[in-house]
Amino acid sequence: MTVNKDAIKIIAFDADDTLWVNEPYFQKAEHDFCALLENYLPQHAISQELFKTEMNNLSLYGYGVKGFILCMIETASRISAGQLPLSIVNKIIEIGQCLLKMPIELLDGVEDTLVQLSAHYKLIVATKGDLLDQERKLKNSPLQKYFHHVEIMSNKKSEDYKKLLSKIECPAENFMMIGNSINSDILPVLEIGAQAIHIPYHVTWSHEQASDEIKPSSFLEIDRLDKLIQILL
Repeated sequence: MTVNKDAIKIIAFDADDTLWVNEPYFQKAEHDFCALLENYLPQHAISQELFKTEMNNLSLYGYGVKGFILCMIETASRISAGQLPLSIVNKIIEIGQCLLKMPIELLDGVEDTLVQLSAHYKLIVATKGDLLDQERKLKNSPLQKYFHHVEIMSNKKSEDYKKLLSKIECPAENFMMIGNSINSDILPVLEIGAQAIHIPYHVTWSHEQASDEIKPSSFLEIDRLDKLIQILL
């Protein structure tokens, strides 16, 4: 798959696990949660129950740490038959608060890539998650100055991207999305006639994992973000 770089005016970047580390922190939090409740169920069963709760509540809470905390508490209450001690609830809240306080760990080559691309394109952030948490991450990173616009999206379906393009006044043919999720960052963007480049991350949330039937024949896939320099400049 080749990229039509001459058509691109605006490049959008996903944030979590594209610009900085995110999912490994969530997986560590989930491990701590499951270990906390292993007297009630085996840890793998607790993990399955938590995922079920997250999927049931996704339309209510959206994506992000705060919804994750509520889902942990709900799951713990369910598997303990409503007999969860308050001390355990407090520890679950602590697990969630630790997530909100994690340091920003940029992925390799991110800032240098943004420096070079920002001299030739308008760059924006288009990411899912909790508004305050994502704003905090960007503010605490050295990256904010490279972006013309930041969009914290409740979802990333084709209609959501259409709304984004309308807001930033960019035709689809002049737009490119960069991200680690085929389901959220690639397929919906291709559906509206824009371009996308997939950069897989070694850890992916189950909800974002694409079907094995999806092959990168209609989009470009690279293994590091700094390879964008060779492709786009």
